[in-house]
Amino acid sequence: ATAPGALIKAHGFTNESLEWKAWLDVVNVDTATPEQVAVLEESHPKAKVSDYYLFLVHQPEILRQRSTAFNAIMYAPGGLSRAERELGSTYVSRVNGCVYCASVHAQRFEQLAKRNDVIAQVFEDPATAGTTARELAIGKFSIQITEAPAAVNADSIQALKDAGLNEGEILDLLHSDAIFAWANRLMLNLGEPVFPAA
Repeated sequence: ATAPGALIKAHGFTNESLEWKAWLDVVNVDTATPEQVAVLEESHPKAKVSDYYLFLVHQPEILRQRSTAFNAIMYAPGGLSRAERELGSTYVSRVNGCVYCASVHAQRFEQLAKRNDVIAQVFEDPATAGTTARELAIGKFSIQITEAPAAVNADSIQALKDAGLNEGEILDLLHSDAIFAWANRLMLNLGEPVFPAA
């Protein structure tokens, strides 16, 4: 087990705070249109200083829809716990190789769950990661939907039910895993993570 707050690094993944640098031109906030500024302000508290949002706001309506969907999936009350949504997202990001997303959602899991033992396991080997039967089932499903989505079937869903997830929680997990297929691809193909200076 890893002590809460401890730095985790494994296979290029980390729970430390990273930046992200776009490879393409970003919108300059000082010359942005009123619509672009409005979308940035409603998207995320740090959107005006984030290359990710400053690039995506080239198409403000798409960013608005993305942020609305993301916030509803990750923060809606009820259903799967916030921590387990973050855990599913971390599994998906680890499997997809998205170092930046994995770091952000590992941190959020730890903030919510007050532990990071399972995060250390996900970074080391997602296929065997999980401290409970429920976490193992979340991991197995998150990996399957990421690596072989066409192979997900009734047995995949039953395994989640057998681990104690109800239908609402399963739908929340599916949504949080699926949106990270999108989020990871944006991050991986538009820029790169920036690690803190040593």
